[in-house]
Amino acid sequence: MAVPKSKITRSKRGMRRAHDALVAANPNECPNCGELKRPHHVCPSCGYYNEREVIAQDEVDLDEDAA
Repeated sequence: MAVPKSKITRSKRGMRRAHDALVAANPNECPNCGELKRPHHVCPSCGYYNEREVIAQDEVDLDEDAA
């Protein structure tokens, strides 16, 4: 069975974990619709990426659905 040969000090453990922190999301503004989106991803609200429509979004009119 694998057993550590010696105790890992708090310093060594901390140095190993120094790169494990999560980074906060860095959203960018979509140049087409102005909504926030993840960098290098398709905009979820309008379906555009790199100023081209890659996912066709159906226009939903809220007034028609309410009736």
